[in-house]
Amino acid sequence: MNLRDLEYLVALSQERHFRKAAEKCFVSQPTLSGQLRKLEEELGILLIERTSRKVLFTPAGDAITAQAKRILAETKELRDIARTFTEPMSGELHIGLIPTVGPYLLPHIIPVLKQHFPELQLYLYEAQTQTLLKQLADGELDCLILAQLDQMDDFGSLPLYDEPMVLALPSDHAWAGRKQVALSELKGEKLLMLEDGHCLRDQAMGFCFAAGIFEDQHFKGTSLETLRNMVAAGSGLTLMPQLAIGSPQSDHGVRYVPVTDPEPSRTITLLHRVHSVRRPCFNEMAKVIKKIAISSLLQ
Repeated sequence: MNLRDLEYLVALSQERHFRKAAEKCFVSQPTLSGQLRKLEEELGILLIERTSRKVLFTPAGDAITAQAKRILAETKELRDIARTFTEPMSGELHIGLIPTVGPYLLPHIIPVLKQHFPELQLYLYEAQTQTLLKQLADGELDCLILAQLDQMDDFGSLPLYDEPMVLALPSDHAWAGRKQVALSELKGEKLLMLEDGHCLRDQAMGFCFAAGIFEDQHFKGTSLETLRNMVAAGSGLTLMPQLAIGSPQSDHGVRYVPVTDPEPSRTITLLHRVHSVRRPCFNEMAKVIKKIAISSLLQ
């Protein structure tokens, strides 16, 4: 038994398809299948039921796969410990980001991170909050950059910046020329919102409900870009994170007006496992990201 065999087993449990698992591990399908058969022979137990339609794991297979994930995570931790004492700002770093942060923050920070930490190999993954939290807890990701929520107390966090939400409205709207809009003025309005699963939706809804603002139930956006286009088409108003609004010269039929009394906002944080040995790396990254993000928000 070796670690590579355990990687094959975990990949198959994730993909439930031999060819896809082999591609994920950068080996041929016969190699992966053959090594898993050898693993079964060595353990003396059937791990996988092979059918023509699907891959089914036996109860023993599920139990051993769960342990294999823990072993691989601990092995990675050993390598990280060694790197922390030798070159803390080097090696692979797997970062998860939510869709309402990644596309808008990354263009600002990636060039600077590469300049400051040339030995770091950054791997970026985009998913919704609950998926990312599970991947972080399971050791699949090293850290996350996302909006702070109450259920994150089990993780360590490094606050990066507070991001206001601005009101996005059609360029021909009566408020398009306003310098600001009080949240109370939106009472009775129906705003376009993201679909369930996006933490920005929950945060925006919190401000809206408190002010007597309702959600437009006829439509839920799959992304901020979808919401932006709906606003440009005159289909409604929405709240947009400030980093996502772009430059005034490229508004494409949308105007952005600050909201006050109170100002809706969210805190973007770098989240990590509490006892992660890569904390020194996260601290240095957070300092750089914080400085860049605040500078970008003030522009």
